[in-house]
Amino acid sequence: MNNLSTVILAAGLSRRMGTDNKLLLPVNGMPMICHMVRVYSAVTNGAVIVVTGHEAQQIEAALDGSVVQTVFNPDYRLGQHTSVSCGLNAVPEGHDLLIGLSDQPMLRENDLHALLDAHSAQPGQISIPRYAGQRGNPIVVPAVLRARLLTDPRNPGCRSFTRQNPEHVQFHDLSAAGFYADIDTPEAYAAFERGALEHVL
Repeated sequence: MNNLSTVILAAGLSRRMGTDNKLLLPVNGMPMICHMVRVYSAVTNGAVIVVTGHEAQQIEAALDGSVVQTVFNPDYRLGQHTSVSCGLNAVPEGHDLLIGLSDQPMLRENDLHALLDAHSAQPGQISIPRYAGQRGNPIVVPAVLRARLLTDPRNPGCRSFTRQNPEHVQFHDLSAAGFYADIDTPEAYAAFERGALEHVL
């Protein structure tokens, strides 16, 4: 595999969480965003780029001292695709990349290795975890397709491209709950703390 960089999307408004910014809630003794950076950093040999937006200063303060690059998305209120575009533009040329979410604290290093190993069989395709019909995150984007994700200025990013160009996509049957369990609500966070998040989604 080529050099591998990571884009972690951390710009969302976190509306469903109420007054708390979910990315600052504690996970394993640290803010969730720091936990996710640690997990992704363990499998990458390239840059780890965190795309910020909502409460960017607080996120950046939490990451102070981490070996990450933060990129602010001024258009974060317009949707996740703008953050994907922002992150894609920050990745070094020639790097494959993981594009992941910042609110999947059940995701483990071994899960990411399993996805990357599956991707290595056809490294020219976009790799997406899927189980029981549900698509998961992160996804792996090969360097050769990165520019293609930016060709539509109205809707850049992965969602529309992968649906409109299925010939460039491969799904991998990966059942680990970390790929599919994210935290959007206080109830989901409480379930995560109880070790039962996968049972309430």
